[in-house]
Amino acid sequence: MTPEMARQRYAIALSRFSQVTIRRYYGAGSPRAHYEKICRGRELQYAPNEIVGPILQGDWKIILLAEDLESGAVSLPLLSTDKAIVRGKELTIAGIDDKTRRFGDVLVAYVLQVRG
Repeated sequence: MTPEMARQRYAIALSRFSQVTIRRYYGAGSPRAHYEKICRGRELQYAPNEIVGPILQGDWKIILLAEDLESGAVSLPLLSTDKAIVRGKELTIAGIDDKTRRFGDVLVAYVLQVRG
């Protein structure tokens, strides 16, 4: 399997689920200006045996297609100050994993730990 094939499979799989918006605020004042990028993604609850270390009960895991973020208003890398919007609810990004879902040197998907 090539990295392109892996990306295609993730794109097909994640397009069956909801959309996740990544929001990055900039500047000061109220209301704060922001950039947004809509991405294909899937939100999951952590299994009870995964709730260890920095993962708290109530946190969610979001699998986010990397290629959707590579072209957009939110510049990479993702930051812990960015927000994830799922079904209208703004969530804080508590952790960003860009190592688990790689195929060789190609990033296929991000795994975000979110709370809120």
